[in-house]
Amino acid sequence: MSNLRDIQSKAQLEEALHGPTPIAVVHFSGARLEASRQMDQVFTQLATDFPHALFLRVEVEGQDEISEAYKISEIPYFVFYKDGNIVDTLGVADPSSLANKVASIAGYTNSAGPAVPASLGMAAGPTVIEKVQEMSKEQGSSSNIQKPTPGLSSDLVTRVKQMIDSHPIFLFMKGSPEKTNCVFSKKVVEILQGEGVAFGSFDVLTDDEIREAVKLYANWPAYPQLFCNASLIGGSDIVVALHENGELSNVFRDQGFDGSGSSSGVADSITGLNRKLMSQLKGLVNAKPVMVFLEGKNDQRKGYSGTSIIEILGEERTPFETFDVLLDEEVKEGLKMLSNWSAYPQVYVKGEFIGGSDIVSEMHKSGELKRLLSENGTIMSN
Repeated sequence: MSNLRDIQSKAQLEEALHGPTPIAVVHFSGARLEASRQMDQVFTQLATDFPHALFLRVEVEGQDEISEAYKISEIPYFVFYKDGNIVDTLGVADPSSLANKVASIAGYTNSAGPAVPASLGMAAGPTVIEKVQEMSKEQGSSSNIQKPTPGLSSDLVTRVKQMIDSHPIFLFMKGSPEKTNCVFSKKVVEILQGEGVAFGSFDVLTDDEIREAVKLYANWPAYPQLFCNASLIGGSDIVVALHENGELSNVFRDQGFDGSGSSSGVADSITGLNRKLMSQLKGLVNAKPVMVFLEGKNDQRKGYSGTSIIEILGEERTPFETFDVLLDEEVKEGLKMLSNWSAYPQVYVKGEFIGGSDIVSEMHKSGELKRLLSENGTIMSN
Protein backbone atom coordinates (compact mmCIF):
# COMPACT_ATOMS: atom_id res chain seq x y z
CA MET A 1 0.00 0.00 0.00
CA SER A 2 1.32 3.45 -0.86
CA ASN A 3 0.98 4.94 2.63
CA LEU A 4 3.05 2.15 4.25
CA ARG A 5 6.75 2.44 3.47
CA ASP A 6 9.97 0.78 4.55
CA ILE A 7 12.63 3.40 5.21
CA GLN A 8 16.23 2.63 4.27
CA SER A 9 18.07 5.82 5.23
CA LYS A 10 17.94 8.96 7.36
CA ALA A 11 17.55 11.13 4.25
CA GLN A 12 14.61 9.04 3.05
CA LEU A 13 12.95 9.32 6.45
CA GLU A 14 13.33 13.09 6.64
CA GLU A 15 12.02 13.51 3.11
CA ALA A 16 8.92 11.50 3.97
CA LEU A 17 8.32 13.41 7.21
CA HIS A 18 8.47 16.76 5.41
CA GLY A 19 6.42 15.64 2.42
CA PRO A 20 2.82 16.52 1.49
CA THR A 21 1.20 14.15 4.00
CA PRO A 22 0.70 16.05 7.30
CA ILE A 23 0.20 13.01 9.55
CA ALA A 24 2.94 10.39 9.90
CA VAL A 25 3.63 7.52 12.28
CA VAL A 26 7.12 6.02 12.45
CA HIS A 27 7.76 2.51 13.80
CA PHE A 28 11.36 1.93 14.83
CA SER A 29 11.32 -1.85 14.82
CA GLY A 30 13.50 -4.86 15.44
CA ALA A 31 12.56 -7.87 13.32
CA ARG A 32 14.31 -10.24 15.71
CA LEU A 33 12.10 -9.23 18.65
CA GLU A 34 8.76 -11.00 19.03
CA ALA A 35 7.13 -7.95 20.66
CA SER A 36 8.20 -5.77 17.74
CA ARG A 37 6.88 -8.25 15.18
CA GLN A 38 3.53 -8.42 16.96
CA MET A 39 3.24 -4.65 17.14
CA ASP A 40 4.10 -4.44 13.46
CA GLN A 41 0.98 -6.50 12.65
CA VAL A 42 -1.17 -3.84 14.32
CA PHE A 43 0.89 -1.09 12.66
CA THR A 44 0.33 -2.63 9.22
CA GLN A 45 -3.42 -2.97 9.73
CA LEU A 46 -3.67 0.60 11.00
CA ALA A 47 -2.09 1.76 7.75
CA THR A 48 -5.02 0.17 5.93
CA ASP A 49 -7.61 1.77 8.19
CA PHE A 50 -6.06 5.25 8.04
CA PRO A 51 -5.15 5.69 4.36
CA HIS A 52 -4.72 9.47 4.65
CA ALA A 53 -1.83 9.06 7.13
CA LEU A 54 1.72 7.96 6.37
CA PHE A 55 3.10 4.87 8.13
CA LEU A 56 6.88 4.56 8.04
CA ARG A 57 8.70 1.41 9.17
CA VAL A 58 12.38 1.66 10.12
CA GLU A 59 14.35 -1.52 10.80
CA VAL A 60 16.78 -0.20 13.40
CA GLU A 61 19.40 -2.92 13.03
CA GLY A 62 22.10 -1.66 10.68
CA GLN A 63 20.70 1.91 10.75
CA ASP A 64 23.18 3.49 13.16
CA GLU A 65 22.76 6.94 11.65
CA ILE A 66 19.01 6.90 12.26
CA SER A 67 19.38 5.42 15.74
CA GLU A 68 21.80 8.14 16.77
CA ALA A 69 19.87 10.99 15.12
CA TYR A 70 16.56 10.00 16.71
CA LYS A 71 18.08 8.73 19.97
CA ILE A 72 16.46 5.31 19.74
CA SER A 73 17.22 3.43 22.95
CA GLU A 74 14.36 0.91 22.95
CA ILE A 75 12.28 -1.02 20.47
CA PRO A 76 9.57 -1.20 19.47
CA TYR A 77 9.36 2.60 19.53
CA PHE A 78 6.77 4.77 17.80
CA VAL A 79 6.91 8.49 17.00
CA PHE A 80 3.85 10.44 15.86
CA TYR A 81 4.25 13.49 13.61
CA LYS A 82 1.95 16.30 12.48
CA ASP A 83 3.23 18.80 9.92
CA GLY A 84 6.77 17.55 10.50
CA ASN A 85 6.65 18.05 14.28
CA ILE A 86 6.64 15.35 16.95
CA VAL A 87 3.31 15.33 18.79
CA ASP A 88 3.54 12.03 20.68
CA THR A 89 5.64 8.91 21.28
CA LEU A 90 5.10 5.35 22.47
CA GLY A 91 7.88 3.21 23.90
CA VAL A 92 6.04 0.06 25.01
CA ALA A 93 4.58 -2.93 23.18
CA ASP A 94 0.98 -1.98 23.95
CA PRO A 95 -1.37 -2.52 20.98
CA SER A 96 -4.28 -0.67 22.62
CA SER A 97 -2.18 2.44 23.21
CA LEU A 98 -0.82 2.34 19.66
CA ALA A 99 -4.29 2.06 18.14
CA ASN A 100 -5.68 4.78 20.41
CA LYS A 101 -2.83 7.18 19.67
CA VAL A 102 -3.10 6.64 15.92
CA ALA A 103 -6.87 7.15 16.08
CA SER A 104 -6.56 10.38 18.07
CA ILE A 105 -3.91 11.83 15.74
CA ALA A 106 -4.90 10.43 12.35
CA GLY A 107 -8.64 10.53 12.92
CA TYR A 108 -8.88 14.04 11.49
CA THR A 109 -7.47 15.70 8.38
CA ASN A 110 -8.24 19.36 8.92
CA SER A 111 -5.01 20.78 10.32
CA ALA A 112 -6.45 24.30 10.55
CA GLY A 113 -8.43 23.64 13.71
CA PRO A 114 -7.95 21.79 16.97
CA ALA A 115 -7.85 18.02 16.93
CA VAL A 116 -11.18 16.32 17.34
CA PRO A 117 -10.63 13.05 19.22
CA ALA A 118 -11.37 10.11 16.95
CA SER A 119 -12.76 6.86 18.22
CA LEU A 120 -10.93 3.68 17.47
CA GLY A 121 -14.25 1.86 17.25
CA MET A 122 -15.53 4.12 14.48
CA ALA A 123 -12.30 5.10 12.76
CA ALA A 124 -10.46 1.80 12.75
CA GLY A 125 -11.64 -1.36 11.06
CA PRO A 126 -12.69 -4.52 12.92
CA THR A 127 -9.38 -6.23 12.18
CA VAL A 128 -7.55 -3.73 14.38
CA ILE A 129 -10.00 -4.28 17.23
CA GLU A 130 -9.58 -8.04 16.89
CA LYS A 131 -5.79 -7.78 16.88
CA VAL A 132 -5.78 -5.48 19.91
CA GLN A 133 -8.08 -7.83 21.84
CA GLU A 134 -6.06 -10.89 20.83
CA MET A 135 -2.72 -9.38 21.85
CA SER A 136 -4.15 -7.94 25.06
CA LYS A 137 -5.25 -11.43 26.09
CA GLU A 138 -1.81 -12.84 25.30
CA GLN A 139 0.15 -10.12 27.05
CA GLY A 140 -2.24 -9.20 29.88
CA SER A 141 -3.49 -5.67 30.22
CA SER A 142 -0.68 -3.14 30.50
CA SER A 143 -3.03 -0.82 32.35
CA ASN A 144 -3.00 -3.26 35.27
CA ILE A 145 0.67 -2.38 35.75
CA GLN A 146 1.00 0.95 37.49
CA LYS A 147 3.57 2.91 35.48
CA PRO A 148 4.76 6.46 35.99
CA THR A 149 2.40 8.82 34.17
CA PRO A 150 4.00 12.02 32.81
CA GLY A 151 2.32 15.11 34.22
CA LEU A 152 0.65 13.31 37.15
CA SER A 153 1.77 13.16 40.76
CA SER A 154 1.89 9.76 42.43
CA ASP A 155 -1.02 10.83 44.66
CA LEU A 156 -3.23 11.60 41.66
CA VAL A 157 -2.26 8.34 39.98
CA THR A 158 -3.24 6.49 43.16
CA ARG A 159 -6.56 8.32 43.40
CA VAL A 160 -7.47 7.58 39.78
CA LYS A 161 -6.41 3.96 40.06
CA GLN A 162 -8.44 3.45 43.23
CA MET A 163 -11.53 4.82 41.51
CA ILE A 164 -11.04 2.48 38.56
CA ASP A 165 -10.43 -0.47 40.88
CA SER A 166 -13.49 0.29 43.03
CA HIS A 167 -15.80 -1.60 40.64
CA PRO A 168 -15.07 -4.30 38.04
CA ILE A 169 -16.79 -2.05 35.48
CA PHE A 170 -16.23 1.66 36.01
CA LEU A 171 -17.37 4.65 33.96
CA PHE A 172 -15.97 8.18 34.08
CA MET A 173 -18.77 10.32 32.70
CA LYS A 174 -20.32 13.77 32.64
CA GLY A 175 -23.18 13.68 35.09
CA SER A 176 -24.59 10.64 36.84
CA PRO A 177 -26.28 7.53 35.39
CA GLU A 178 -29.60 8.92 36.60
CA LYS A 179 -29.10 12.42 35.22
CA THR A 180 -26.74 13.58 32.48
CA ASN A 181 -26.97 16.18 29.74
CA CYS A 182 -24.10 14.56 27.84
CA VAL A 183 -25.55 12.49 24.99
CA PHE A 184 -22.37 10.40 24.75
CA SER A 185 -22.34 9.54 28.47
CA LYS A 186 -26.06 8.80 28.33
CA LYS A 187 -25.56 6.41 25.41
CA VAL A 188 -22.89 4.41 27.24
CA VAL A 189 -25.05 4.21 30.37
CA GLU A 190 -27.95 2.89 28.27
CA ILE A 191 -25.68 0.28 26.68
CA LEU A 192 -24.36 -0.92 30.04
CA GLN A 193 -27.87 -1.13 31.40
CA GLY A 194 -28.90 -3.03 28.29
CA GLU A 195 -25.99 -5.43 28.77
CA GLY A 196 -27.28 -6.08 32.29
CA VAL A 197 -23.99 -5.40 34.08
CA ALA A 198 -23.49 -3.52 37.34
CA PHE A 199 -21.04 -0.63 37.18
CA GLY A 200 -19.62 2.22 39.21
CA SER A 201 -19.31 5.78 37.94
CA PHE A 202 -17.81 9.17 38.72
CA ASP A 203 -19.00 12.56 37.53
CA VAL A 204 -15.87 14.28 36.19
CA LEU A 205 -17.69 17.63 36.15
CA THR A 206 -17.52 17.70 39.95
CA ASP A 207 -13.71 17.64 40.15
CA ASP A 208 -11.52 19.41 37.57
CA GLU A 209 -8.35 17.84 38.96
CA ILE A 210 -9.64 14.31 38.53
CA ARG A 211 -11.17 15.23 35.17
CA GLU A 212 -7.77 16.22 33.76
CA ALA A 213 -5.88 13.48 35.59
CA VAL A 214 -7.95 10.66 34.09
CA LYS A 215 -7.25 11.96 30.58
CA LEU A 216 -3.51 11.68 31.22
CA TYR A 217 -3.77 8.37 33.07
CA ALA A 218 -5.78 6.71 30.30
CA ASN A 219 -4.12 8.62 27.45
CA TRP A 220 -7.64 9.37 26.22
CA PRO A 221 -8.68 13.00 25.65
CA ALA A 222 -12.46 12.91 26.03
CA TYR A 223 -15.36 11.59 28.10
CA PRO A 224 -16.97 9.21 28.79
CA GLN A 225 -14.30 6.58 29.47
CA LEU A 226 -15.23 2.98 30.24
CA PHE A 227 -12.95 0.60 32.15
CA CYS A 228 -13.40 -3.14 32.64
CA ASN A 229 -11.25 -4.86 35.28
CA ALA A 230 -8.97 -1.79 35.31
CA SER A 231 -8.42 -1.87 31.52
CA LEU A 232 -9.63 0.99 29.33
CA ILE A 233 -12.20 -0.16 26.78
CA GLY A 234 -12.62 3.29 25.25
CA GLY A 235 -15.00 6.16 24.74
CA SER A 236 -18.56 6.40 23.47
CA ASP A 237 -17.92 5.46 19.85
CA ILE A 238 -15.82 2.43 20.75
CA VAL A 239 -18.43 1.19 23.22
CA VAL A 240 -21.19 1.72 20.65
CA ALA A 241 -19.21 -0.09 17.94
CA LEU A 242 -18.36 -3.03 20.20
CA HIS A 243 -21.96 -3.22 21.41
CA GLU A 244 -23.41 -3.18 17.90
CA ASN A 245 -21.14 -5.95 16.62
CA GLY A 246 -21.62 -8.08 19.75
CA GLU A 247 -18.03 -7.77 20.93
CA LEU A 248 -18.91 -5.91 24.15
CA SER A 249 -20.98 -8.84 25.38
CA ASN A 250 -18.05 -11.12 24.60
CA VAL A 251 -15.65 -8.88 26.53
CA PHE A 252 -17.92 -8.89 29.59
CA ARG A 253 -18.48 -12.64 29.33
CA ASP A 254 -14.74 -13.32 29.03
CA GLN A 255 -14.22 -11.26 32.20
CA GLY A 256 -16.79 -13.30 34.12
CA PHE A 257 -19.82 -11.00 33.96
CA ASP A 258 -23.07 -12.89 33.57
CA GLY A 259 -25.35 -10.00 32.62
CA SER A 260 -27.49 -10.40 35.73
CA GLY A 261 -27.04 -6.75 36.65
CA SER A 262 -25.74 -7.73 40.07
CA SER A 263 -22.22 -7.08 41.24
CA SER A 264 -22.56 -9.98 43.68
CA GLY A 265 -23.32 -12.23 40.73
CA VAL A 266 -19.92 -11.38 39.34
CA ALA A 267 -18.23 -12.12 42.61
CA ASP A 268 -19.67 -15.65 42.69
CA SER A 269 -17.23 -16.63 39.95
CA ILE A 270 -14.15 -15.47 41.87
CA THR A 271 -11.69 -18.29 42.41
CA GLY A 272 -11.07 -19.04 46.10
CA LEU A 273 -14.51 -18.08 47.44
CA ASN A 274 -16.40 -21.24 48.27
CA ARG A 275 -20.17 -21.24 48.52
CA LYS A 276 -20.19 -21.18 52.33
CA LEU A 277 -17.83 -18.20 52.56
CA MET A 278 -19.69 -16.36 49.80
CA SER A 279 -22.94 -16.80 51.69
CA GLN A 280 -21.31 -15.49 54.88
CA LEU A 281 -19.87 -12.44 53.09
CA LYS A 282 -23.17 -11.60 51.44
CA GLY A 283 -24.85 -11.82 54.81
CA LEU A 284 -22.32 -9.44 56.32
CA VAL A 285 -22.43 -6.78 53.59
CA ASN A 286 -26.24 -6.86 53.74
CA ALA A 287 -26.48 -6.95 57.54
CA LYS A 288 -27.35 -3.23 57.67
CA PRO A 289 -28.15 -0.68 54.93
CA VAL A 290 -24.67 0.85 55.45
CA MET A 291 -21.80 -1.43 56.49
CA VAL A 292 -18.24 -0.30 57.20
CA PHE A 293 -15.49 -2.92 57.44
CA LEU A 294 -12.48 -1.73 59.46
CA GLU A 295 -9.13 -3.05 60.63
CA GLY A 296 -9.68 -2.57 64.34
CA LYS A 297 -12.40 -0.72 66.23
CA ASN A 298 -10.40 2.49 66.23
CA ASP A 299 -9.55 2.51 62.51
CA GLN A 300 -9.73 6.24 61.75
CA ARG A 301 -7.60 6.37 58.59
CA LYS A 302 -8.34 9.49 56.63
CA GLY A 303 -8.88 9.96 52.91
CA TYR A 304 -7.48 12.73 50.75
CA SER A 305 -9.98 15.14 52.27
CA GLY A 306 -8.37 14.64 55.68
CA THR A 307 -11.58 13.13 57.06
CA SER A 308 -12.17 9.50 58.08
CA ILE A 309 -15.07 7.41 56.82
CA ILE A 310 -16.59 7.39 60.30
CA GLU A 311 -16.53 11.21 60.39
CA ILE A 312 -17.93 11.47 56.85
CA LEU A 313 -20.87 9.18 57.56
CA GLY A 314 -21.53 11.19 60.73
CA GLU A 315 -21.61 14.40 58.70
CA GLU A 316 -24.02 12.73 56.27
CA ARG A 317 -26.30 11.78 59.22
CA THR A 318 -26.22 8.15 58.13
CA PRO A 319 -26.67 5.26 60.58
CA PHE A 320 -24.14 2.50 59.96
CA GLU A 321 -22.76 -0.70 61.41
CA THR A 322 -19.05 -1.58 61.63
CA PHE A 323 -17.26 -4.92 61.48
CA ASP A 324 -13.68 -5.48 62.62
CA VAL A 325 -12.07 -7.73 59.99
CA LEU A 326 -9.12 -8.40 62.31
CA LEU A 327 -11.45 -10.71 64.23
CA ASP A 328 -11.87 -13.06 61.24
CA GLU A 329 -8.98 -13.62 58.83
CA GLU A 330 -11.14 -15.56 56.38
CA VAL A 331 -13.65 -12.70 56.17
CA LYS A 332 -10.82 -10.19 55.87
CA GLU A 333 -9.30 -11.91 52.83
CA GLY A 334 -12.66 -12.92 51.36
CA LEU A 335 -13.98 -9.36 51.29
CA LYS A 336 -10.91 -8.26 49.34
CA MET A 337 -11.83 -10.77 46.64
CA LEU A 338 -15.54 -9.97 46.76
CA SER A 339 -14.96 -6.24 46.30
CA ASN A 340 -11.83 -6.52 44.16
CA TRP A 341 -10.34 -4.04 46.63
CA SER A 342 -7.16 -4.89 48.51
CA ALA A 343 -7.34 -2.48 51.45
CA TYR A 344 -9.50 -1.39 54.36
CA PRO A 345 -11.74 0.32 55.34
CA GLN A 346 -14.47 -0.72 52.89
CA VAL A 347 -17.98 0.75 52.70
CA TYR A 348 -21.09 -1.04 51.42
CA VAL A 349 -24.53 0.47 50.83
CA LYS A 350 -27.42 -1.97 50.47
CA GLY A 351 -24.93 -4.75 49.84
CA GLU A 352 -23.05 -2.93 47.09
CA PHE A 353 -19.39 -2.00 47.51
CA ILE A 354 -18.87 1.77 47.32
CA GLY A 355 -15.15 2.20 47.97
CA GLY A 356 -12.46 2.91 50.52
CA SER A 357 -11.41 6.08 52.33
CA ASP A 358 -10.33 8.01 49.26
CA ILE A 359 -13.31 7.08 47.07
CA VAL A 360 -15.79 7.87 49.84
CA SER A 361 -13.98 11.16 50.50
CA GLU A 362 -14.22 12.11 46.82
CA MET A 363 -17.91 11.20 46.72
CA HIS A 364 -18.54 13.21 49.89
CA LYS A 365 -16.75 16.22 48.44
CA SER A 366 -18.68 16.09 45.16
CA GLY A 367 -22.08 15.45 46.73
CA GLU A 368 -22.34 12.05 45.04
CA LEU A 369 -22.32 10.26 48.43
CA LYS A 370 -25.26 12.30 49.74
CA ARG A 371 -27.21 11.57 46.56
CA LEU A 372 -26.47 7.84 46.82
CA LEU A 373 -27.38 7.62 50.49
CA SER A 374 -30.55 9.66 49.95
CA GLU A 375 -31.67 7.46 47.04
CA ASN A 376 -31.22 4.39 49.25
CA GLY A 377 -33.10 5.95 52.14
CA THR A 378 -30.19 5.77 54.58
CA ILE A 379 -30.06 9.42 55.72
CA MET A 380 -31.75 10.29 59.01
CA SER A 381 -34.56 12.81 58.79
CA ASN A 382 -34.26 16.02 60.80
